Amino acid sequence: MARLHIGFIGLGLIGGSIARALRENMSEIYMTAYDINGATLDRALQDGVIDQAAQQIDGRFSDCDYLFLCAPVQKNDANLETVKKFISPSCTLTDVGSVKTDIHQHIAKVGLEAQFIGGHPMAGSERFGYANSKAKLLENAYYILTPTGQTLPERLEAYRTLVESMGAIPLILDYQQHDYVTAGISHLPHVIAASLVNLVRESDNEDGIMKLVAAGGFKDITRIASSSAAMWQQICLTNTENISRLLGDYIGSLSKIKDQLDARQEDALYRLFDSARVYRDSFINASSGPIKRVYSFNIDIDDRPGMLAQVATALAFNNINIKNIGIVHNREYEEGVLRIEFYDEASQEAAKLLLSTPQFVIHEKKM
Repeated sequence: MARLHIGFIGLGLIGGSIARALRENMSEIYMTAYDINGATLDRALQDGVIDQAAQQIDGRFSDCDYLFLCAPVQKNDANLETVKKFISPSCTLTDVGSVKTDIHQHIAKVGLEAQFIGGHPMAGSERFGYANSKAKLLENAYYILTPTGQTLPERLEAYRTLVESMGAIPLILDYQQHDYVTAGISHLPHVIAASLVNLVRESDNEDGIMKLVAAGGFKDITRIASSSAAMWQQICLTNTENISRLLGDYIGSLSKIKDQLDARQEDALYRLFDSARVYRDSFINASSGPIKRVYSFNIDIDDRPGMLAQVATALAFNNINIKNIGIVHNREYEEGVLRIEFYDEASQEAAKLLLSTPQFVIHEKKM
């Protein structure tokens, strides 16, 4: 098998995670990366993730088999003219943005449709930057591919195989369908989460009581509000029509709910919660979405000195890594005194097995 040369324009959270996944899963591979942050390139070289750092987009990318555009959306558009000067016709050009219409339009404008396939790894984190990248970010996550009208089947199949080698699950969609789908299941929820957090901030009293007791359901549905403000600003400005359309539908549904609430319509309110519960419970409980599944459980412990340390020590002694641990002060919507969060499902399951003793009671919740 010939060695693949893969290039990256931008090496942040997603670009870095793709590079790490490829390095971890493929032996015959050579990677070149350009990033405006020199320290990022230095660290990627030290980590052994990339083989070559480029200080600019130049001939070092001319023999790439794949070139990933991983810079912010507006930078990708500006980089296309430069990229076109150096890549060969055999190179498959792709991106990692969560909005596809804009990049497809720019690709058509510069005449690169025959070698472009849009890409959207539906994986992410509230944190960003190369420092937070990891190969497992893509593991079992959907990776959407959006070919153009000029994409040859063999090029698409080769890219699909590459995505599988990262540990991700390829899914092929029309780019316009992709943008409508992601507006509903990813972009609109971020808008709603941000607006809800700001509503509570503006409604709270000067003592900050709402903030003090915020937990349970509020934290669950607003967790994604901690994401990059700049990134979501750009997403809203590039998928505006779809987000606005669905936001209008959502505002209409909220108005209807408000009318039902004001009229105290018992049956309508019950149907609201019951239909949502049934549909939500039908979702696949897997890490295949824009925000990764949370691996955690709550556990009851005795209220006496040393109990928290006892749990943490037992996990550490058995080489089970903890991502986060803390006391749950507001348990209106969940059971268990101590909440423990893990990096992966294997660690969560190992911890459950270890702590499943008469001394502790474990409470799991659907995510």
